[in-house]
Amino acid sequence: MIEAFKDWVGRWWPPLRLRWILFAVLLFAAAMPGFAALYLRVYENTVVRQTEAELVAQGAALAAVAAIEWPGAPPPPPKPVDPPEGYYRPEFTSIDLTLGQVLPERPWMRKTRNALDPDAVYVARRINPVIERTLQTTLASVYILDRHGYGVAGQGYGRDFSGLPEVRWALSGRPYTVMRINGDLERQSSFEWLSKASGIRLHHARPIVAGGQVKGVLLLSRSPRALFRGLYEDRGKIIFGAALILGILVMLSGLVSRGVAGPIEKLSAASRQVAAGGGEIPPTPRTAAREIRDLYVDFRAMAERIERRSGYLRDFAAAVSHEFKTPLAGIGGAVELLQDHFETMSPAERRRFLDNIAGDSDRLSQLVTRLLDLARADMALPEAGVSADLAEAVRRTVDAQAAEAFAVAVDAPSDLPAVAAPATTLESVLTVLLQNARQAGAKRARVRAAVEGEDVVVTVSDDGPGVPEADRERLFEPFFTSRRAQGGTGLGLSIARSLLAASQGRIELAPGPGATFRVTLPRAA
Repeated sequence: MIEAFKDWVGRWWPPLRLRWILFAVLLFAAAMPGFAALYLRVYENTVVRQTEAELVAQGAALAAVAAIEWPGAPPPPPKPVDPPEGYYRPEFTSIDLTLGQVLPERPWMRKTRNALDPDAVYVARRINPVIERTLQTTLASVYILDRHGYGVAGQGYGRDFSGLPEVRWALSGRPYTVMRINGDLERQSSFEWLSKASGIRLHHARPIVAGGQVKGVLLLSRSPRALFRGLYEDRGKIIFGAALILGILVMLSGLVSRGVAGPIEKLSAASRQVAAGGGEIPPTPRTAAREIRDLYVDFRAMAERIERRSGYLRDFAAAVSHEFKTPLAGIGGAVELLQDHFETMSPAERRRFLDNIAGDSDRLSQLVTRLLDLARADMALPEAGVSADLAEAVRRTVDAQAAEAFAVAVDAPSDLPAVAAPATTLESVLTVLLQNARQAGAKRARVRAAVEGEDVVVTVSDDGPGVPEADRERLFEPFFTSRRAQGGTGLGLSIARSLLAASQGRIELAPGPGATFRVTLPRAA
């Protein structure tokens, strides 16, 4: 099901450039705070809680004044020089605009027939000037209620507020704040539906405590500052912040484009040119990311390896064509002469042409065999955990190659460490080197094995004429040989080098008397 969904999306997914994807990701990350402030109501919640904190502070001050003015209330104790723990009791906000419940609009309270508390009426008259002065600044609505929840001043005089949940909480001795729908709201903008705070009003009820008893309640209400009004008031800061974020976003986009998208596009263009048979891999950009730099290095190494492999295949094909052309031409010419002059030839001439055909056929067969050996060597892969006894491989090879006219001395300690190469590879390489020495006219050869650091080195030397200085550079090239007339194919050393390379080994021509070859092998783990 998931794969089907991916296929469906893939059919409709538009091809996007990497730089636009990176820009979209950065833009989304930059816009997240704005989305959080608008849709998660982070900013509005802060504004509403600020309004609640102002109502709490105003209510605490008015309730303290009312408690002092209450008839028969003891005077407040003086502030201790060293206030004890718990003397200060800060009151934190409790409104959550996102999760909190919004109650219906506060109903118009009915008149009560019960008698009002005369002490509450007296206190209301005493502190009413203070309330009026306060309202001029805070714009909050304030009702004073007695201990039964009846209004004792202003528009709420004689009305019963005791049915409101916030009043009931305050009469029990605990301040309480609720959110209610603001029925008097007149929307001035079509975007105000985005603001939840613009349609509510906070109602805070606070008990008046005198002599340790709840004597009355202060009921305060106020509309919080609307979202768009707050945004308008802070428009300068918001515009500056948005411009700063946009500038940083553009700078980061340019940095990412320069470090990732641009180098990838250049590398892609270069790869197409290389695939078309021209062009070069551009230099690694200094401003590119580290992974992109590594990609350039790896791609350049791959291109160079492909180029070397391509050149090797071209040269190999040309060499194979040249090597096969000579015996094939000889066979074709001999067959043509036999077809045209078979009846007029003497038996000796026929035998000579047939021998030439047989010789060229043997040479072709030998070439094919050696080419198969070279192909297997080139395609050989490292074997995990391979281990071989070098001293034993040396002894077996020497026993097979030693002859009456070709003596081979061995200097290989029996305690040599095992090497990380197959025994067949070791024997094949040593066989090639000893056969080359014997065919070059050497009478004696020496095989020496020793440990050098983390490797095991095998040195094969002979007393032959050695390798001419002009041939040293081409010695390991396929089909290069100075004994072509004697049937040499020029593939032995190439096969040896490929076999060793598959086991992380190497072979090189070393200075010394005669021909001296140095074979380096890694130790087995």
